[in-house]
Amino acid sequence: MSEKTFDPPSASSSFSVDKAARPGTAGSGASRLIPDWLRTWRTPDVLLRLLSPIVLLLLWELASRWGLIPQRVIAAPSQIGGTLWAMIASGELGRHLLVSLQRALVGLSIGVSLGVVAALISGLSKRGEVVLDSPMQMLRTIPSLALVPLFILWFGIGEFTKIALIVTGTTFPVYLNLFAGIRNIDPKLIEAANTLGLSRRELIWHVILPGSLPSFFVGLRYSLGISWLALVFVEQINTTAGIGYLASDARDFMRTDVIVICLLIYSVLGLLIDGLIRTLERFALAWRPSFVRN
Repeated sequence: MSEKTFDPPSASSSFSVDKAARPGTAGSGASRLIPDWLRTWRTPDVLLRLLSPIVLLLLWELASRWGLIPQRVIAAPSQIGGTLWAMIASGELGRHLLVSLQRALVGLSIGVSLGVVAALISGLSKRGEVVLDSPMQMLRTIPSLALVPLFILWFGIGEFTKIALIVTGTTFPVYLNLFAGIRNIDPKLIEAANTLGLSRRELIWHVILPGSLPSFFVGLRYSLGISWLALVFVEQINTTAGIGYLASDARDFMRTDVIVICLLIYSVLGLLIDGLIRTLERFALAWRPSFVRN
């Protein structure tokens, strides 16, 4: 029987077999045609966050144009945008906005100041707590809007009543949070300050007040939200200017576009002022370990 000899595969056949064994080789050549920036592209988070509101606005606009959403229920986004531009161009919106901001900021400033003073008296003095804390706890349980009839009898229906209602709503969140922050200072910090020989004034200035700042900012943000809620209500009590007056007047004439604009203004202003408070908080609490790590 004759022997069969097998020749070793040539280099060319080995190369072809190797290429056949790697099916992704052809695809890799095509992938080289795609730029690197396109292959590594990731949609920014900002665009993803804007996607759902944009889709909602488009659906809202289409439903309004097709008659699925009547204008008496809510105006189309295009109509709202046109009305907003007209109010800005005429200066009407700016005039009412300035009045609302003045009311809110004056009431918030007075309320926060009263809350800080009361919290310092009650938090830093045991006798001050006995005298002041009980009345404050009783008054905070009364809804500020329930005081409207009494305030109207006392002060009339002028500007003072509107600001007083905002003050009563914004005082107690600051008082409660700052009082708790003062009383919850770490005892080890106070012990260390006494060991270092700090006087009472230095203890308050260097230990107690900085340690209670986080609680103060929490109360400040709560007071901010309450000030906007109170502003919406008080600007509908015998007013002739303000964002709340615009909304009330638009309700009488069934102007849903103006009502939506007023709601958007309340929302945007609240977010802007809250962002400002957050920025102040970051600067004021830059010494805290959590802020340093972030």
